[in-house]
Amino acid sequence: MAIKIILLVIFFAVMAGVGIYSRRHATSVDGFVLGGRSVGPWLTAFAYGTSYFSAVVFVGYAGQFGWKYGIASTWIGIGNAVIGSLLAWVVLGRRTKVMTQHLGSKTMPDFFGQRYDSKTLKIAASVIVFVFLIPYTASVYNGLSRLFEMAFHIPYSWCVIAMAAFTAVYVILGGYMATAINDFIQGIIMLAGIVAVIAAVLSGRGGFMNAVSEMAQIPSDVALTQGQPGAFTSFFGPDPLNLLGVVILTSLGTWGLPQMIGKFYAIKDEKSINTGTVISTLFAVVVSGGCYFLGGFSRLFDSPAIYDTEGKVVYDSIIPHMLSALPDILVGIVVVLVLSASMSTLSSLVLTSSSTMTLDLIKENVVKNMSEKKQIVTMQFLIVFFLAVSVVIALDPPAFIAQLMGISWGALAGAFLAPFMYGLYWKGVTRAGVWAGFIAGVGITTANMFLGFIESPINAGAAAMAAGLVVVPVVSLITPKQDKEKVEEIFSCYDEKVMISRKRSLQE
Repeated sequence: MAIKIILLVIFFAVMAGVGIYSRRHATSVDGFVLGGRSVGPWLTAFAYGTSYFSAVVFVGYAGQFGWKYGIASTWIGIGNAVIGSLLAWVVLGRRTKVMTQHLGSKTMPDFFGQRYDSKTLKIAASVIVFVFLIPYTASVYNGLSRLFEMAFHIPYSWCVIAMAAFTAVYVILGGYMATAINDFIQGIIMLAGIVAVIAAVLSGRGGFMNAVSEMAQIPSDVALTQGQPGAFTSFFGPDPLNLLGVVILTSLGTWGLPQMIGKFYAIKDEKSINTGTVISTLFAVVVSGGCYFLGGFSRLFDSPAIYDTEGKVVYDSIIPHMLSALPDILVGIVVVLVLSASMSTLSSLVLTSSSTMTLDLIKENVVKNMSEKKQIVTMQFLIVFFLAVSVVIALDPPAFIAQLMGISWGALAGAFLAPFMYGLYWKGVTRAGVWAGFIAGVGITTANMFLGFIESPINAGAAAMAAGLVVVPVVSLITPKQDKEKVEEIFSCYDEKVMISRKRSLQE
């Protein structure tokens, strides 16, 4: 217990220290929200990766999908690395940085307002962010608290409140720069921790080959694979179609999440994009691939401890149960690992929510002529507000982790992915097309919550994103276009001439 407590004290002290160190970067709105748009490649890449993966992935998703799909759940981690990290940086990174800086936008709703010349779109987007980031924030606490209860036997409510308090300290003090530096430190912990945990768990089952051999003997769902043994070690697992839905939501979904896209706004230069692409992809391979690979062996740890009173599997309890037999030092590392993942995601979520509400909703609409100081103070107040609301929800969570995250990701990515991506590349996107995308994304996700026409909220989220990718261009083709001169001026940023060194280009 002493080892675990010492690790926690050091961790929290470092986080608070970074917040104090970063205060000088948070004196302006641009500095508080985007770190002055001068964040280097390593900090940006780790900020992207640590915001991507939290206790939701490590505890909720790894346990649930590892149990359902076996070792094939590793495909989710591979999809996260290739689609959610590599392709996201290649397709969106450079264009996002160039156009948002040209427009002077600091948030995703601000981008919609400027790109489509519509104040109502900006307000609508900010409301969507406000409503659907809250359940995601609550789900982050939920996963972490189960590990804390396993390791320290501390009441759930204490875990939630302590985590919220420390996150508030360093985000309020240092803004984006504090979160970026802490994300880097937390990312290093995550990389080392996941490797150590996988090695320890597999070693406890007689090594990798023996663990795979045991998994191969477990019969799968008769309805899916006729009960054949070996399905949980097969290439695509016992249920490939639903596995594909999870890959799409958790990978392509990042392309439309404001807390992820915001990282591209803050990139410093060309080198940062190239280096950041490689680093964030490798980070995702190790962390996400490692989490799902570990979860793939969860059926080897079948025990009454993971079932509720009705005999149903409690997915959020699977990973904590797998880790409960590890030595104290490894349990301490796991707790700090998941704490790192969760606090980095949490800080990104509350900073995104508070900046969106302040800059896109309150400023000009509620409070006229808002000074920079007032904007920063308002964001700091809203950080506390968002944390408090999410704590209240987390103390009485309405569903298990994957449902909360699936609803949040589905609505946000379903509404924003298509209008944002098409808006960077295609001059023909119309306001009506964007509205159609918003309605389709939020509509499919929320309707499914009440009507349940798609059994899994994960698949509903994937369907919402797919619908947006079709609806936005179709509606844009048949509705009135934006003013041609304004659109040309917006896209002129891509044609500006720049001087670069010979090592960066072989062009004459």
